[in-house]
Amino acid sequence: MKLFVVLGAINMALAVAIGAFGAHGLEGRVSEKMVDRWATGAHYHIIHAIALVAIGLLIAKFHDQASLLQTAGWFLFAGIVLFSGSLYTLVVTGVTKLGAVTPLGGLSFIIGWILVTIAAVKSSTS
Repeated sequence: MKLFVVLGAINMALAVAIGAFGAHGLEGRVSEKMVDRWATGAHYHIIHAIALVAIGLLIAKFHDQASLLQTAGWFLFAGIVLFSGSLYTLVVTGVTKLGAVTPLGGLSFIIGWILVTIAAVKSSTS
């Protein structure tokens, strides 16, 4: 589905920009621990942005599992927003309570990947 390729590509561009900002714009402004948190967010962001592009391509190949793959894609997108977004916001604001949101993003990633697995196993396309 074209939507996930577009979402993935936009998120790739954002992840690269956000990662570069973390590497060059945060140094000396926040603690090394916070820079590491930012890098973790950017790392997961870029991996799952690539996954969104892959979801779009998988939907084209596994038509019979398109609905399940779309749901997986939305969970992966939610994971980017919740996991990476909460880490970025935590670093910028210093609000540590946002750390409680991060595991929800991780759970979204896990659910998304499980749904991709189920779709692949269930697909009648070889």
